[in-house]
Amino acid sequence: MTGKPGSAPRVAALVGPYLVGKTTLLESLLVATGAITRKGSVKESSTVGDASAEARSRQMSIEVNVASAQYLGDAWTFIDCPGSIEIVHETHNALMVADVAIVVCEPTVERALTVAPILKFLDDNNIPHFVFVNRIDTEAPRIRDVLEALQSVSERPLVLRQVPIRGDDDVVTGYVDLVSERAYQYRPGQPSDLIPIPTTVKDRKQEARAGLLETLADFDDSLLEQLLQDTVPSKEDIYKHLTKNMRADRIVPVFLGSAERDNGSRRLLKALRHEVPEPSETAARRGIPNQGEPLAQVFKTLNVPHVGKLSLVRVWRGSFADGATVNGIRVGGMFRLLGLQQTKVAKAEAGEVVAFGRTEGISVGDTLTPSGTIPAGLAPWPQRPPSLFALSIAAEKRNDEVKLSAALHRLVEEDPSLSYEMNPDTGELLLWGQGEIHLQIAADKLRLRYNMPVTAKRPQVPYKETIRKSVSQHGRHKRQTGGHGQFGDVHIDIKPRPRGAGFMFEDKIVGGAIPRNFIPGVEEGIIDYLKRGPLGFTVVDVGVALTDGSYHAVDSSEMAFKTAARIAMSEGMPKCDPVLLEPIFQVKISVPTHFTSKVQRLLSQRRGHILGFDAKTGWKSWDEVSGTLPQSEMHDLIIELRSLTLGVGTFEWKFDHLAELTGRLAEKVVETRQGAPAAVHA
Repeated sequence: MTGKPGSAPRVAALVGPYLVGKTTLLESLLVATGAITRKGSVKESSTVGDASAEARSRQMSIEVNVASAQYLGDAWTFIDCPGSIEIVHETHNALMVADVAIVVCEPTVERALTVAPILKFLDDNNIPHFVFVNRIDTEAPRIRDVLEALQSVSERPLVLRQVPIRGDDDVVTGYVDLVSERAYQYRPGQPSDLIPIPTTVKDRKQEARAGLLETLADFDDSLLEQLLQDTVPSKEDIYKHLTKNMRADRIVPVFLGSAERDNGSRRLLKALRHEVPEPSETAARRGIPNQGEPLAQVFKTLNVPHVGKLSLVRVWRGSFADGATVNGIRVGGMFRLLGLQQTKVAKAEAGEVVAFGRTEGISVGDTLTPSGTIPAGLAPWPQRPPSLFALSIAAEKRNDEVKLSAALHRLVEEDPSLSYEMNPDTGELLLWGQGEIHLQIAADKLRLRYNMPVTAKRPQVPYKETIRKSVSQHGRHKRQTGGHGQFGDVHIDIKPRPRGAGFMFEDKIVGGAIPRNFIPGVEEGIIDYLKRGPLGFTVVDVGVALTDGSYHAVDSSEMAFKTAARIAMSEGMPKCDPVLLEPIFQVKISVPTHFTSKVQRLLSQRRGHILGFDAKTGWKSWDEVSGTLPQSEMHDLIIELRSLTLGVGTFEWKFDHLAELTGRLAEKVVETRQGAPAAVHA
């Protein structure tokens, strides 16, 4: 194979859906490079990746794992990325610092759709990528069918680089390389053996090789002319075309293998070595000039016991030494990573991935320079995805509330796709994320990493209430005790206001029936009552006018009038025909076209109203279904949506309006509320 290996350290990100074998492929690559001497197993919890207690308990990646290695004199960093759609923000951040992505997938036509979101992200960001079809030894599909299914979800043309050789029982035993036209037989855990090309695959090899050349000819007129003249290009020229177009993200080479048996790993490493862009090319794609002071970008934050906060960075330009100052902060330790294993280094050169220690105040996505100056024109960092699922959480021990706040801060530092807030209507602390598994992992981290166990439950819906008729009400507060007594007397008119108009207080007192200095107490008493109306919820869209009253020269006070106003409201509001209001949200659900009708039914089953659907802009064969949905029906919407759509469906939401809720459902809500204590408002 021709092509000059890169001299600067390069970065490859392993991406793909959940449970396709990315962590196993990482182990296979690390064994092949000599970074580890013994291959670990996900089942035995002995892999370099997924080494945290939270990952091993689930046997899944819950955050990026970084491993440095050397292959034939070249330095590499492999980043094993989570496959769960709920943790995809971790993957997106890692891809921002990668020279290439290796998209791992299964050889099944039905699940090709699960690769669509990650391929779309790669295409949108012009990130060069390979596809590695894993587990071809355990499945028996036709590779051309798999390729066709994958092509349906890829904007870039896929270029098959190998055709499988099948032995007895249709099991894949090796492959034919379509460029070198050599055949190899797999040897588990060892380099493959060179063998003659079996006659059974010669026709398929010729057909697939012709397809490879035709795709390359679409990007080069001279190659097209050669093919039209039936001139066979040299192998060296084919490799040059492949490398040039792959580095420019015009094509997607497709390789085959089985990470479990180490089949195809070494062939993949050779392709990485010769065809992946240099870090300087990737930096240029990211809008980073070649000249200037040292520059690095943060793609992951870790809080490590006994070490503190670590910022994982890719050095794009220049070099950084331990103890250097970046963005006004002194780096306290510098480490190269192999999973959880940290090796201290004194210096990091351009292209390397290292961890900067004690970087308080530095966040994921930050650009680091000695001066703190950020160059203009940098490619944007991925935005935090919208929150889709929430749980109400509390410390198991009430005295740990301050400790919980600090733990949540560190948790969100590590995973910016999490967020938390105190809901002003329900008084609950809400932890927001991308789905149920995402928040379960977050709770595990709080317990295991920060010794902060929490309880979690479904959040309350912040129902409101309003009134449908007007009432005039008298309220009097009179109490005689030793010395000064308490006296307040008010007449108020309570009336409904248009939806969304809010609360309005009017002072209609004339002739000094109530002294001016007592009137603020009346308004305060009314507002205080509205926090929990006759149905038990915050009252909205109500107008109250103070029309008359009386006072006592000695016993009246602002507090007495506040109490009188509350009495008037508590007696008058139940007469105003109170009605429950539920929050209604606008939703835009994004799904492959195949699932559009199912999503429409899902909305209808949840008391939603469908407003329409249209093709999703920029997405091939995807739709966007618009509608409105009560907030009470949204809590587990993402769970059912992903169940219906092979895990790829998602949605956006925003508050739209409050709507009246009546009937048995409203009665159940009120019954539940009446038995609950009043919310504590922050």
